[in-house]
Amino acid sequence: MPNADQKRQRCQSSEQHLEFFRRDPNDFLSQLVTTDETWLYHYDPETKQQSMEWRHSGSPRPKKFRVQKSAGKILASIFWDQDGILLIDYLPKGPTINAEYYSSLLVQLKEKRRGKFIKVVLFLHDNIPAHRALATQKKLAYLGFQYLDHPPYSPDLAPSDSHLFSGLKKQLKDCQFSYDAEVVAAAETWLDG
Repeated sequence: MPNADQKRQRCQSSEQHLEFFRRDPNDFLSQLVTTDETWLYHYDPETKQQSMEWRHSGSPRPKKFRVQKSAGKILASIFWDQDGILLIDYLPKGPTINAEYYSSLLVQLKEKRRGKFIKVVLFLHDNIPAHRALATQKKLAYLGFQYLDHPPYSPDLAPSDSHLFSGLKKQLKDCQFSYDAEVVAAAETWLDG
């Protein structure tokens, strides 16, 4: 449950978003770009719903082994807008995203879609340290991206979780991959669709 300060931040963020919408209601969504990161595992066992089965109320429960996610994983950073995926970056297990790495992704995003960004880009990302770092904020300003505030504990303002990653995770669930390249290929196939 959010505390009073978090509720105040959420109201301020919502007012900021509404202000941008009111300035240009017809083009608000065309200016909006969002990003988020998710781990893609070499093996992610089936969900509870996938493992359900019909049985008579008196019959014994089947024995199941506890299965854990694999240690092999890759971090996918996906940038997208109303028209689809703009940029995908895959970072193998080990290195982490810092402000310098994230800023380089922002430059790639700007270069890759240079012709599309005619107006100011309204940029929405969450509050991980690499996103909030001063170096990242300076890079956003340098690139001409207008940062939209994302208040803490606001999953409804993180469209990647509900509109993108849930379908991707469902597709990769219970698949087994031996190499990062196989995970990437499966993710790319689903995201292209």
